[in-house]
Formats: sequence, C-alpha cells, structure tokens
Amino acid sequence: MAAPIYLDYQATTPVDPAVAAAMQPYLIERFGNPHSPHRYGWEAEAAVDVARSQIAALLNTVPQTIVFASGATEASNLALKGAMTAPGQRRRRIVTVATEHSCVLDTVRYLAGLGAELTLIGVDGDGLVRLDEVAAAIADDVAIVSVMAVNNEIGVVQPVAEIAALAHAAGALMHCDAAQAFGKLPLDVEALGIDLLSVSGHKIYGPKGIGALYVRPGTPLAPQMHGGGQEGDGLRSGTLAPMLCVGLGTAAEIAAARMAEDADQARRLWDRALDALAVPYRINGSVTDRWPGNLNLTFPGIDGARLLADLRGLAVSAGAACASAKGRPSHVLAALGLSPSLARSSLRVGWGRFTSEGEIDRAMAMINEAVRAQGVRAA
Repeated sequence: MAAPIYLDYQATTPVDPAVAAAMQPYLIERFGNPHSPHRYGWEAEAAVDVARSQIAALLNTVPQTIVFASGATEASNLALKGAMTAPGQRRRRIVTVATEHSCVLDTVRYLAGLGAELTLIGVDGDGLVRLDEVAAAIADDVAIVSVMAVNNEIGVVQPVAEIAALAHAAGALMHCDAAQAFGKLPLDVEALGIDLLSVSGHKIYGPKGIGALYVRPGTPLAPQMHGGGQEGDGLRSGTLAPMLCVGLGTAAEIAAARMAEDADQARRLWDRALDALAVPYRINGSVTDRWPGNLNLTFPGIDGARLLADLRGLAVSAGAACASAKGRPSHVLAALGLSPSLARSSLRVGWGRFTSEGEIDRAMAMINEAVRAQGVRAA
C-alpha cells in the first residue's frame, strides 16, 4: 500500500533534511558529553552554544536566556511549577485559558491540588479570549498567567502582547506555550512582554525529545529536576544531547529564513483546501486570527470514528495527538460550545513545508467521498 498523505503537522512535523544532516555528526563522530572538560566535551559544548544562539535569535533575546529541556511539556512544567514554588512566592493564583494544551492544564490542576488557586478563562465561539474577561480575572493575588500563542487543535492566535500587559500591570508573570507558533509567526519576547516561553523541536521540522524554555533575566524559578544543575545556573539538571540541541537550533535558523515563505505556502494550501471541499462543513476557530496551516472542520451529522476509518489514505486526526490516543473528547471544541456529537464529527487537517498542492487536492477528494458515503449531500 502507498503511504498515506501526511496531514497531521500539528502533531509533529517531518524532520527537514538539512536538520538531519546537521545532527548526524553528533550521533557518531562528535559524541562527547558537552559538560566534560576535554576536547570532545568542548566540541560538543560549542555546538550546544551555537544552537542556543540560533534559538535566541528567533526570539530576539540573548543565548543565556534559553534553557534546554526535553520538549515544550517539560518547559511548561518548569515555568509553571518553578514560578509557583520559587523562594518568596506568596501569590497563590494561576490564570489560564480553558483551551490550553494539556501540558498546561494538567500542570495547573496539579498545582491546584497542592493549594494553588486556579482561574480558567473561557473563549468565544471563535476560540479567542475576551480581553475584558482576562482583565477582570487578573488581580494582585495572581502569580502567573499562561496563554498559548497558537492553539494546537484549532490554530487560533491569541492576543498574547495585550494579555502580557494586563499580567504585568498586576505584578504577575506571563508564560506562553509557543510550541505551535515558534518558527511560524514572529515571536519577539521583548515586544510581546513575555517572561517565560516554551518551544518544541518536533513542531518546526526538528527532532523529538528536545525543546527549550525562554526565561527573562531576573524571573524567579525553582528547579523541578535536581542533579548536576547543568542548565540555567542550576535551573535544570541532566546531560544535554548535543545532537538534539543542534537539531532544534538548525530548525530554528531555517525557520527564521523561511518564515514568510512557509506562511505564504500555508495560506495557499488553506485556500486550495476550502475551494476543493464540496460537502457541508463548518470551520472551528476564527478564520482570520489563526495559523493557516491548521484547518479544523466539523461535518454535521457525520460519525467521526467512521470518517477517520474511511480516510485510511490520509494521516489526519480528530484533535490533539495526546488526547486522541486516549480516546478523550476535545476540551477545545467543548470550550467553543460544540455539542459532544458535533465534536465527534470533527477533523483536524494540518499541512506545512513539505505538503504539495496535489496532496491537498487528493486529500480533499478523499474527504468529500468519505462524507458523502455517510449519506451527506454535496454542499
């Protein structure tokens, strides 16, 4: 059988061949521990330093603010748990959004179980927060506000800069899960006013198992992993993998050079996909404030499980990979006001750098056929 057309770019992206080529020497020849005091270690350390600089450049910051982690999940855990357990932290409330990724929602719920107070802000029918509700939720008892830049399920872009300004006005920290935005949209941590920002390698054509946390200088955080204290002056322990760091750094450098080109391609494919759909559908999430490489669709009256089963020629999902694998319904679509039946009739289609127009045409034809097979007439 031919391989299915890959349209699950929000779950993970293919590794860019240039990234793989940059990583390869650090798997075999340059295998040193970057924390060792000899030539092999210095060579590996130099590669990690270059990668740190490449990531920092994409965020308009200095390399010393970048702390490597195993991914955006660990980075977000370090940001939230680290802020709430930092020495001298007296504020006990966390503010976040109902549509956040589970790495944020599960973490803040864990902290609530330890005594923190949690405020969850809802979203409108487009999946966007209302700034007046954010302002009403933030007071001088809030320690940290956490809002993702681009939603992983519906692709909407939240007004992070405005939210950060509200957080800072109350003396709170601002954390942003930018796993789906890093390398796709301009992220200037100074202009946005972000104190903590999480990124992931495998969302920008880099390897899995590597991510980073931007930490604004002076931001108080308590370590959540203890040992050698290798990263961030003791903030994160564990031997770094130079191969993975190089992969993330190279992916960041390529993304910086291709950002406009990648965005233009995503928009062209968005338009092409919608032009090709010939069955009734609704788009979940704002059609204007969004990343155009993410198309979340509801097909009213359709059995979603059967739809996925009939789309064996496509690699797509019903929502976040971490939730879909466990059969959990989408909390994001529920927050938008979709009923359980409509949420089960939804499909997330994502494309990116290596998706062709022909693949989009064939994919939409498959979706049209699979929806019509359930008795739905053409739009």
